[in-house]
Amino acid sequence: MSFWVINLITALLSFVIAGVSGIFLVPFLHRIKFGQPIKTEDGPKWHAKKQGTPTMGGFMFIISTVIAAIAGYWLYRWKTGIDTTDKESFKAFYLVLSCIVYSASFGLIGFIDDYTKVARKNNDGLTPWQKIAMQLVFSVGFLIAVRCFGDNSTRIDLGFWRSPSLGIFYYILMIGLIIYLTNAVNLTDGVDGLCGSVTFVAMLIFTVCCAILKKNEMTCFTMALAGGCLGFLLWNLNPAKCFMGDTGSMFLGAAVTGVGLVLHKHLLILLVAIVYIIEALSVMMQVLYFKYTRKKYGEGRRIFKMTPIHHHFEMSGFSEYKIVITFSLCGIIFGILGIITLLAF
Repeated sequence: MSFWVINLITALLSFVIAGVSGIFLVPFLHRIKFGQPIKTEDGPKWHAKKQGTPTMGGFMFIISTVIAAIAGYWLYRWKTGIDTTDKESFKAFYLVLSCIVYSASFGLIGFIDDYTKVARKNNDGLTPWQKIAMQLVFSVGFLIAVRCFGDNSTRIDLGFWRSPSLGIFYYILMIGLIIYLTNAVNLTDGVDGLCGSVTFVAMLIFTVCCAILKKNEMTCFTMALAGGCLGFLLWNLNPAKCFMGDTGSMFLGAAVTGVGLVLHKHLLILLVAIVYIIEALSVMMQVLYFKYTRKKYGEGRRIFKMTPIHHHFEMSGFSEYKIVITFSLCGIIFGILGIITLLAF
């Protein structure tokens, strides 16, 4: 059984688990009235019709990813005949497990946020500082795990340039990167099917990169998540029957940053995550420009019709399907560029 066959089995298993779990999860969320509160000021007015759509659907791909990644890993070890009694050989397993636990911990933050919103019946969940505090704790834990299980380099690798050893400052920068990107992934979840589709593409690109860098065990996680995202999209494409909620988007954000940091290829992270980066950057630009023009001209002005930028496209006449396709294609193009730079440098 070849390496790629094992990956396909892992992805298929995750896809089936995620897709089938929706049959039970969506009615359950309806029954307990875990619907998404919609604030029209956070999106186009026609999104009001999505009020009450079940949230926390991210549990579909969280459960499927955990099960399929572990099953895929042990299938890989069994078929490749790696000596499982050698403790050193388990470092790769510990890295996979670290990514799973790290992603799940961020999913927990999202769940607390989602549950708070549902309980209060509005969009006021955890405060930004509460989220950042918890993200900080789990990020530090993950970086410690990565250092213990195989990567003690503190150099930033941009392919064409590698920084000198940065010591503790490297970890400070990586914590900033984690918090930025995980919240950027969260912002991307504003159109039916968008975040799941973009992350599906990102995980496929990461799978190829893991194979190139001989991080074969990590592909069990990336392919499991890719399959899970695809299974979730059966329920999340427009019109969405279920939203992933912060439970799902936080899990995805941690997964993207986790795999990228394990590979220790920082240019690759930036290229694969370009859609998320642009989404968050559009919000920052809009807020700063609005504040600047309000101070200078007495009234706030906008660069975009609405942010995050997917809402700008939506307000410009793009259908939700067209936005998903356009942003996913962008992810594919920059992801391929990431693979090229990986091979080149």
